[in-house]
Formats: sequence, C-alpha cells, structure tokens
Amino acid sequence: MIELRLLRSFVTVAETGHVGRAAARLHISQPPLTRQIQQLERDLGTTLFVRGARGVELTEAGLMFLEEARNLLFLADQARERAQRAGRGEIGRFDVAIFGSAIFDHIPQILLAFRRQNPDVKLVVHSMNRGEQIEALRQRRINAGFNRFVRDAPDIVAEMIMAEPLMVAANHHSLFSRMRTVPLKALADEPLVLYPAQPRPSFADFVLDLCRREGFVAHQSHEVTDTASAAALVGSGFGTAVVPRSARNLKVPGVIYRPLVCKDPQPEVDLSVLYRLGDESPVLQRFLKSVEPFKAAQTAH
Repeated sequence: MIELRLLRSFVTVAETGHVGRAAARLHISQPPLTRQIQQLERDLGTTLFVRGARGVELTEAGLMFLEEARNLLFLADQARERAQRAGRGEIGRFDVAIFGSAIFDHIPQILLAFRRQNPDVKLVVHSMNRGEQIEALRQRRINAGFNRFVRDAPDIVAEMIMAEPLMVAANHHSLFSRMRTVPLKALADEPLVLYPAQPRPSFADFVLDLCRREGFVAHQSHEVTDTASAAALVGSGFGTAVVPRSARNLKVPGVIYRPLVCKDPQPEVDLSVLYRLGDESPVLQRFLKSVEPFKAAQTAH
C-alpha cells in the first residue's frame, strides 16, 4: 500500500523537476525527500526519475504514474474535505417527520430555511403520526420530527417552537360565514368534525375538553385522520371543525375560517420539534439553529 505522503513528495518533485526545490516547497530537507522517492520506487518496483544536468526527469513509468498519483491525491483530498464537512454538518442526509395542520404553514418555512442554509444536506421528509415519530427517533430512522401534545419521555426532547390560536372551519353557507369571530358556545348545537382519530390523546381530545369547560358536550359528527380530511367534510356540509390557525392556509372549496373565542385563557395548541436526547450530531444542531428564528418570532409576537 502506497502512503499518501510519498505520492505528494513524488508529485512535487515531478512538478519542480528538482529535488532541492521540491524539498523547500515541502518544508523538509533534501536527504529525507530523496529517501522517500527511493522508497516509492522500491514499492513500485520501477524507476520514476533519472538525474539530468539541471535536476531530475521523469521516466516513461514516472510520466504514467504522475497522472495516477494526481488522481489519487485529488480523491484523498476530496474524501478528507467531505469528511470534514460532514463533521461540521454541512453535507449528509437529514430525515425529518411531519404531521398535522402545521404542514400548511410553519413546517415548510422551517424546512425551506434549513435547505437554503444547508444546500448540500439531503433533506428527506416523512409523514408520520406522533407515535410513529417517537418510535422512528428511537430506532434512528429519523433525526427529528414535528408534532403536538407530546408527552414527556426520558429519551426524547420535545422543544416547543410556537403556540397557535384556534379557529373555526365552517361551511361558507353557515351562519358563521357572517361572523367576524365565533364563540365556542355557538358550536354547542353544531355537528363537529374531529381529528385525528389516533393516536390518543390528540387534538380531538383537546377540542372535546374545551367544550366541556365551556359547559356543553360536543355533538360529534365524524372523526377523521387529519386536517385535510376534516376540511373536506366541512366543505361538503358534514359539520364544523375547530382547527389551529395554520390550517387556514388549506384552501378547500366551501370552507371559511373564523377566529375562535373562548373563556380566558384563550386556548392555544403547541407545535414542538422532537429529537433524541443527547443527539449532538452537527447536522441536527444546524437544523435546530434553523428553528431558532421561528421560536424568537413567536416570543416577540
């Protein structure tokens, strides 16, 4: 196996055509450089240089080996650079899981910010519910996830990014279309479309608990898997839904959105980023750095 230092010495001697000048460029003395060239020739079993009146000249074998040596050094330098960049989190792959209404607003903004700041990191997005995200984190199939209502876990960090106010998604033919805001109590006699059905506890449980605190039991029309399904049913006239504010970016025919008004305190739902406790990988740290401005904007708001 040929050492890289011998290749560098050989290429430098070949480019300068003089052992003394090559030694000066390499910041070593001439005798050890001469020994390196002799060792390389022994390793290859052929002569690479012949001495001339003004220095050294490449043999036919030396000329052919020079091209290969340059290629090998280029690949070695490229490998070292890529390893260093990967160590800084500048290249590689980042797997992130998404779920919920925030995919219509905050999450794409965060992912876009990360991609712009780290163009050489391959960003892979997966759709998973909360339970699937936590399991995938533990199995190291994803690096991070976004979700709501995350219970404490000893090995998972759930770092809140923002809290969203609630809105009512109603059919455009309903009375709510003529209201600027909708009191929660106005939904007491309305069929409610709830989501998600699983896993529990979920946003559906949160809405049902809000109704109980307002003094009524919600009339459940349907329970579906996600925001888009709920909005589709609302637009078709199956009922009304309570949604996080980010859901208003979901444009569904026949659906209008109005701010929800409740008793103090005004309810909000969290959006958190999930990752493994103790994960100090550079690429994750870069991702969390992309999240920080959104947390700061929420604090300022």
